Amino acid sequence: MTSIDGQHWSWKSVSAVWDHRQDYDARCAHTTLQPSSSPSLLSVVLMLCTLWPAIALPLAPGNIGNVFAMKEGDGRILQRSKRGWMWNQFFLMEEYTGNDHQYVGKLHSNMDKDDGTVKYVLTGDGAGTLFLIDEKSGDIHATKRLDREERSMYTLHAKVLDRTTNEELEPDTEFNIKIHDINDNAPKFERDIYFASVPEMSEVGTSVATVTATDADDQTYGNSAKLVYSILQGQPYFSVDSENGTIKTALPGMDREVKENYQVVIQAKDMAGQMGGLSGTTTVGITLSDVNDSPPRFANHSFRITATESTEIGGAVGRIKADDSDVGRNAEMEYSMVGSHDNFNVVTDKATQEGVIIIKRALDYESKRDYEFRVEVRNTYLDARYIQGLEFKDFATVKVTVEDVDEPPVFTRNPYIIEVHEDTAAGSFVGVVSARDPDAENKMVKYSIDRHTDLERLFNIDSSNGTITTRKALDREMSKWHNISVMAAEMNNPRQVARVPVFIKVLDVNDNAPEFAMAYDTFVCENVEAGQLIQTISAVDTDEPLVGHKFVFSIKADNPNFTISDQEDNTANILTRRGGFSRREMSVYFLPVVISDNDYPIQSSTSTLIVRVCACDSRGNMQSCNPEVLPFSDGLTTGALVAILLCVIILLMIVVLFAALKRQRKKEPLIISKDDVRDNVVSYNDEGGGEEDTQAFDIGTLRNPEVMDANKLRRDIIPEMLFSFRRTSPIKDNADVRDFINGRLQENDSDPTAPPYDSLATYAYEGSGSLAESLSSLESATTEGDQEYDYLSSWGPQFKKLAEMYIGRSPDRQT
Repeated sequence: MTSIDGQHWSWKSVSAVWDHRQDYDARCAHTTLQPSSSPSLLSVVLMLCTLWPAIALPLAPGNIGNVFAMKEGDGRILQRSKRGWMWNQFFLMEEYTGNDHQYVGKLHSNMDKDDGTVKYVLTGDGAGTLFLIDEKSGDIHATKRLDREERSMYTLHAKVLDRTTNEELEPDTEFNIKIHDINDNAPKFERDIYFASVPEMSEVGTSVATVTATDADDQTYGNSAKLVYSILQGQPYFSVDSENGTIKTALPGMDREVKENYQVVIQAKDMAGQMGGLSGTTTVGITLSDVNDSPPRFANHSFRITATESTEIGGAVGRIKADDSDVGRNAEMEYSMVGSHDNFNVVTDKATQEGVIIIKRALDYESKRDYEFRVEVRNTYLDARYIQGLEFKDFATVKVTVEDVDEPPVFTRNPYIIEVHEDTAAGSFVGVVSARDPDAENKMVKYSIDRHTDLERLFNIDSSNGTITTRKALDREMSKWHNISVMAAEMNNPRQVARVPVFIKVLDVNDNAPEFAMAYDTFVCENVEAGQLIQTISAVDTDEPLVGHKFVFSIKADNPNFTISDQEDNTANILTRRGGFSRREMSVYFLPVVISDNDYPIQSSTSTLIVRVCACDSRGNMQSCNPEVLPFSDGLTTGALVAILLCVIILLMIVVLFAALKRQRKKEPLIISKDDVRDNVVSYNDEGGGEEDTQAFDIGTLRNPEVMDANKLRRDIIPEMLFSFRRTSPIKDNADVRDFINGRLQENDSDPTAPPYDSLATYAYEGSGSLAESLSSLESATTEGDQEYDYLSSWGPQFKKLAEMYIGRSPDRQT
């Protein structure tokens, strides 16, 4: 809203006439003036639209000096007048490259009398930094180059103030600065390289992939962002839709087996593909995927295979293979026999797509040496689109030649089962095994028993005819079966060996008598009555008769104490014949029982049943079975005598033991305390009156070693045995310390009482009152001039360095 000549007028986007050049006709059709539009003004606007190319430049933002408006209320047309107008929208081209600030437009108020009293103030987006306004003239300039892709519109507010009082002369007015687009962005694809695939043999126009580019320019203004796609590389195999970038096949019958990979370069160009537009490219790698359009074929329709006759059943003797130019599932093949064959079969190796010839039945060079059969190969997966006119299978002939090998002997049976009775004597016949050489030469065969299977050496075999005999008597109760291994080897080639298991079953003979099934604990009560059952017995027999066991039990008929009743079920009951048993008279009864079997020959045995006499309660429950010992009996029982004898023997052993312990002497150990360790160092901790104490060791010995006690022993060791020894006399020249030390060393080496370990003796005897006097340098004279060290040169080579040090420092030698 602004004021012109005191009248208030409203306006709307007449500036839309030049808003978008491309669609100005449509925009002009919708341009309106408010509050009403007179025919004359509308005709003027339409005329502006019609003459747009001629007036576009004069009507550009910033160059507008004339505006048409309608007065509110009366419809009177205003006449043209050169006045400044403030528009609600300005237009500015992006990427301005000039050196000066880019002019945007001009704000002018009818309150401005051009006398300098009016001040224009700009606020809003970028005001003061990006956009500057001249306070006096109202001219707006852009200080920087603008990028529509960063921001396409700025909203600002303009104020008209009195320069003196800063009062607002007109209300705050909002307007926009719209950035016009230029073609400054090239189209870009999402990726530099695309990958796609299409089945081979596809029809022309088959869609492969769609690649799309984007343009950052304005999509609604001009052709800056209108893209056109074209193919730069990949013709004549492929084409591209110019509008949406869809790649399609352009050549029929493209065969993967001829060429599999293609590289296609697609270009996207803006400005609708016109000259001067920007472009971007991308590369599409297209692979032809396989279809099953190639049948399997044998390169050679005849195969020759050699097989040895020793090949095991199920073993492979050779492989055949057909070729299929397809890949993956389309190249999978299956081999099969044409017709049936007794000796051979073919299976498919899925990993290598080969046909494997295997043995169904053992080959024999001596029987048949040549075989011939046909094999068929076909694809396992067929594509109905390509099977017409092609046969997706092929045939080949396979010839197998059998080679002879030196085979080991072959037994007539495998295994052998032989039966022999257990009472067979040593050297008896057991059975015969037979083997032959399957080769045409039919070599002689030698037999033997693998002794690892006959560790007890119970059997022998005749090496020439294979007759097996016993070496020892056999016992079925020890072992019912004997499993041995018989070997047959060729006479001329012992390495050709065959084995056969021989199972020898030992037949039973009734040679064992029956016996008690278990050990019975039988007792009879003292108060038992006649005919009382005291035990039920049964028997076992290690033999195995054909009709089962039948045992007969019996005892002596004149037994006054017990009787037996056979139950006819391999058990018998022991009954009392009388009552009134007494432990004092007899505590244990031994009852012989005869047990017989019913096999041939009849075997019997006698087993003794031990019956104890026990005290029982009224119900017959056992209480005690120990015999009672009367205090006033006429004589001692056998058990009492045995107990007394054992006691006497034990007492004698105790007395002998104590006597032996008393006589034993305990030797005192050499080292009593665990802390007394004499491994390396013997320390003589003799101390007393300090430097004056010379009683712990006779220092005179150093002066005169001859006065040493020849029989003096070490005090820290008490030897168990004393040996006579002879000490060597020290050298007379006791002034020579070296000779003294060597003499002492020889004495210790020849001394048998010396400890058998390394030791260190410390002679720490010195002082002013001792015979050795002080060895310390602390009490030496303050000057060394009085000292004479010439004697050091006579001490030998060991003291040569010391002599050079002290003799060389003598004052008289230095001069």
